[in-house]
Amino acid sequence: MPQSSNTSRALSPARVIARFAVRVVLLGAFAAFGSIGFGRSLATLLWMSIILCAAVAVLRREQLFGTVLNHWDECAAFGALFALVHLVNEQS
Repeated sequence: MPQSSNTSRALSPARVIARFAVRVVLLGAFAAFGSIGFGRSLATLLWMSIILCAAVAVLRREQLFGTVLNHWDECAAFGALFALVHLVNEQS
């Protein structure tokens, strides 16, 4: 059945936050097994997540600074986490 153009593809904020939380947990789990150390592995995985979220947002033509949470917001959150992890890595 074809979908009408009025149907919004936006997810509820709770689902977007849950999706982000699951991704962060998975990235932390994969970084724990990284051979270059947890901090560097996490920073690398966060950087890849930033690129992936931006690519998905562009492909889905999501609105930047829109009224609903989308992949651009996840990209910004991953960017903030990357900056934090990078800062902590530089301090140690």
